[in-house]
Amino acid sequence: MNFNLLRRTSLGLLLGILCGSIGASAAEPTKPVSLQCEHLVNPIGLDNPSPRLSWKMMDSRKAARQTAYRLIVGKDSIAVTKRKGEAWDSGKLLSGSSLVNYQGKPLEAFSKYYWLLEVWDKDGKPMPTAVASFETGMMKMDNWKGSWISDGKSIDDRSAPYFRKRFSAAKKIKSARAYVAVAGLYELYLNGKKVGDHRLDPMYTRFDRRTLYVTYDVTGYLQNGQNAVGILLGNGWYNHQSIAVWNFDRAPWRARPTFCMDLRISYTDGSTELVRSGTDWKTSASPLTLNSIYTGEHYDARLAQKGWDTPGFDDGNWQSSVSRTAPSNNIVSQLMHPIRNVQTLAVKSVKKINDTTYLFDLGQNIAGVTRIRLKGERGTVLRIKHGERLYDNGRLDLSNIDVYYRPKDKSDPFGTDIFTLNGEGVEEFMPKFNYKGFQYVEVSSSKPVELNKESITGYFMHSDVPAVGKLNSSNELINRLWWATNNSYLSNLYGYPTDCPQREKNGWTGDGHFAIETGLYNYDGITVYEKWLADHRDEQRPNGVLPDIIPTGGWGYGTANGTDWTSTIAIIPWEIYQFYGDSKLLFDSYGSIKKYVDYVNSISKGYLTTFGRGDWVPVKSQSSLEYTSSVYFYVDAVILTKAAKLFGKPEDEAYYRDLAEKIKKAINDKYLNRETGIYGSGVQTELSVALQWGIAPEELKAKIADNLAKRVAADGMHLDVGVLGAKAILNALSDNGQAETAYRLAAQDTYPSWGWWIVNGATTLYENWNIKAERDISLNHMMFGEIGGWFFKGLGGIKPDEQQPGFKNVILKPNFVSGLNHFEASHDGPYGVISSAWKRSGNTVIYEVVVPANSTATVILPLPEGKKAYQYGKSIGIKTEIKAGKYQFEIK
Repeated sequence: MNFNLLRRTSLGLLLGILCGSIGASAAEPTKPVSLQCEHLVNPIGLDNPSPRLSWKMMDSRKAARQTAYRLIVGKDSIAVTKRKGEAWDSGKLLSGSSLVNYQGKPLEAFSKYYWLLEVWDKDGKPMPTAVASFETGMMKMDNWKGSWISDGKSIDDRSAPYFRKRFSAAKKIKSARAYVAVAGLYELYLNGKKVGDHRLDPMYTRFDRRTLYVTYDVTGYLQNGQNAVGILLGNGWYNHQSIAVWNFDRAPWRARPTFCMDLRISYTDGSTELVRSGTDWKTSASPLTLNSIYTGEHYDARLAQKGWDTPGFDDGNWQSSVSRTAPSNNIVSQLMHPIRNVQTLAVKSVKKINDTTYLFDLGQNIAGVTRIRLKGERGTVLRIKHGERLYDNGRLDLSNIDVYYRPKDKSDPFGTDIFTLNGEGVEEFMPKFNYKGFQYVEVSSSKPVELNKESITGYFMHSDVPAVGKLNSSNELINRLWWATNNSYLSNLYGYPTDCPQREKNGWTGDGHFAIETGLYNYDGITVYEKWLADHRDEQRPNGVLPDIIPTGGWGYGTANGTDWTSTIAIIPWEIYQFYGDSKLLFDSYGSIKKYVDYVNSISKGYLTTFGRGDWVPVKSQSSLEYTSSVYFYVDAVILTKAAKLFGKPEDEAYYRDLAEKIKKAINDKYLNRETGIYGSGVQTELSVALQWGIAPEELKAKIADNLAKRVAADGMHLDVGVLGAKAILNALSDNGQAETAYRLAAQDTYPSWGWWIVNGATTLYENWNIKAERDISLNHMMFGEIGGWFFKGLGGIKPDEQQPGFKNVILKPNFVSGLNHFEASHDGPYGVISSAWKRSGNTVIYEVVVPANSTATVILPLPEGKKAYQYGKSIGIKTEIKAGKYQFEIK
C-alpha cells in the first residue's frame, strides 16, 4: 500500500472535490505553483528512493479544483518540457491529490531529475505546465569514497582544527557538488571563501546511530587550474567539553570531531573527478582556541593563518591527518531547512560603564550570536558576555541561566566569547560553533577600547523555516503576544525543538509537543519534525521507553520521563498528518508508538499510570499526577488506534481501541464526579485536560466547561495552571461554549497571565508565570506557547478536518468574542492560503473567508440568541459547506 497517497485525505483519491484559490485576481492566470520535493524547493542531496512531490493550484475562480494530474520525470530538462521522461510518466490520473510519491524507475545517485507537472482544472482543461527539479545524493553508504579523518588530538584538546587539500581542475567545469559528513560541527571553504550560508551544520543527532551529511552546490566556488578545499571542525554536541548536569561530557559517542568528504566535479566533456578526504589532507590548529556549543568561543586573532584555504598557502609546517572509523553505520542526508542568521538586529542602546566595560541592549530577546567590530592594541582580550537580565546596578546578570553549569575552573565562562586582538586595524569576530540566548551584551576588555552602538550587531539565528501564519487584531496585546510567541518558537528551533536557547539547549520532549500546533500554524516545520522524530526512534530503548530530552547523551531515562512528556512520539506525527495530510512520519513512527504504548500499558495498574512529570510550574494548584499521566496514556492509545486504521491494521485497531476505552473508563471511574461535573479536586488543569483530550463524556462536556469557567472566575479571571493546563485550558473553554472566558484569559494583562509578561517588557515567552521566581526563570521558553496556536483556532476558527487532513477540507469555526472589534488570521497550508477575518460594524459582525483552490470548507458560525447568519443577504443556518473561493457572511 502507498501510504502517502492517503495523506491529503483519509478517503484516498478524491475526484471532484471543489476548491478555490487565494491571493489571485480574476485576471491572473491559473497554473500550478509551489512545486516541492520532500517539502523543499528544488532540493539537492536527496536519499529517498521514492520522494514526495507536491504542489498547489493558483486558481481564483469559485469552486476551483483539480480534476486530474500527470507527472513526467527525467534527467533531460528539454525532453521533460516536451513531455518525455525516461524515469517516470504517471500518465493522466483522474485525481485531486497534490502530494504524490515518485513511482518510476530506480533513481540513480548523484543525478539531477526534472519533473513536469500538468494539472487539469475544474472544467477538465489543462493548465500551463510547471517544471521543478530534485537531485539525488549518495543514496546508499557504498557510494562514499572518502575516508573519515581527524587530527589525532585528544578529546580534551580545546583548539578547533583546520584541514586543507590542494587539487587541480584541469578541464572546463560543468558542475560540482560537495558531500560533507561530520561528527561535530564544521564550516567548508573553497579558494578562500566560506561555502553557503548555513550555520551549525550538521544538525545534532544520536551520532553513534545516525550521522548527517550535507550537500552543497560548489560550482561557483571552483576555478580552472589550482584549487584548495578547507574544513574547520568544531565540537558541537559530539565532543561536549563543558560540564553541565546533563552529562553530555559522558556521551557514549564522545570523541574528537571527524569528517568525511567527497567533492564530485563534472566536466563538460562528460567525465567526472572525485576529490576525497584522506590522510593526504594536512591539518593544523586554528585561531579558535575553544569552542563549546554550550558556553561560548575563544578566538585569538594573533594565531590567524591568512590564506589557509587558498591554493597558494604554504602548508609545509602542517601535519598529516589521521584515519578514523566512521561514527556510525548510518550516514544519511540532512534534507531540511538549515539554520541561518535570519535576522540582523542593531543595538538599541549602549552604556559605557568605564573605559573597559560597555553594556549593549538589542531591545529584544533572541537566540543567536553577536558580531563585534573594533580597533585595539595587539593582545587586548575582550570578554563578550551574553544574558537576559540586568542587576539593579545595570550590569549583566546570568544567575537565571548559568545555574546548571558545573565548570572545573574559570577558563570557560558561561555565555561568554573571548576575543584576543591582533592589533591590525579594524577586526571582527562572530562565533562559528556556538549560539546563545540573550538581549544584553556586556563587553569588558583588558585594555581601554572605544566602542559605540555600531560595534555590536546581533543575529537572530534559527532553523530557517518559512513563515506560513499571519495574524492581526484590534487588541495590540494579542498582536504582541503572537509576535513574542513566535520569537520564542524560533529561538528554540535549531534542527530540533529546544526548551531554551541559553541555560540548556535541550530537546525537552514536553516542550516540543506543547508547542506543536503553534509551530505548525505559523511555520512550515515538517522537515525539522521529521528529523526530530527520527531522533526519537534512535533514542527509544527496546522496551519502548524514551528519554525526557532528545537527543541525549544518556540523561533522561529516569522515573518521570513519562506520558505527559514523551508522548511526542505519537502527538507530533499525528499533528503533522493533520496539518500536511502527509502520513509518512506517522507511518515511520508507527512501530515506535506501538512499543511505547505497550510499555506504558505493562506498567499501569488498572489502566492508570503515574509515569509522568505532572503539571510543571503551576501558579499554585497541584493536579493529580496519576490523572494527567493517564490522560496522555489515553491520547497515545487513541492516536495509535487511528493510525492502525489508516494503515490497514485491523487487529491493532481493535486492540488499541479497546485499550483506549478501558483507560478512559478507568480515569472517569476514579476522577470524575458525574453529579457535579468535576474532575479530581476541580482545579483548572484537571477540568481542562478532560475536555481538551476527549476524556469527558459527551453529555457532560457543557457542564464541565461551565465548571471550568466558574473556576476561572473564582480565580479572579486568571490562570492557575502549569504546562499541561496551559496547553489545554483555552481550547477546553472555546471548544465548549466558553469562548468569552477563554479570550479574557488570553487577553489578561495582570499576574498571572501571558499578558503580564508582555506589559512588563517581554519580547519572548517566559518559563515561569512569576517574573520574580527564584528558579525556573528562563526568559525565552516555549512550554507555555500553546496560546500562539489558539489564536488561529479559538478566535480565527481555522482547524484541520481529521476526516480530510492537510486542510483538504477546512473547519472554519470562529468565535466573535466581545472585547475585539476585528480579528484576522491566515494559514498557508498544503493547498494555499486559508483566511479567516471578522470585524464589527455596529451590531453586525462581518465574516470573510478565503478557501484555497482544490479544497473545501465547513463553516460553523456562533449565533447568539436573537442573531441570524446571512450570506449575500440570504439567511443560512449555523453550519454551511462551501467550495473554494472568497465568501462573506453577516451575523446580525
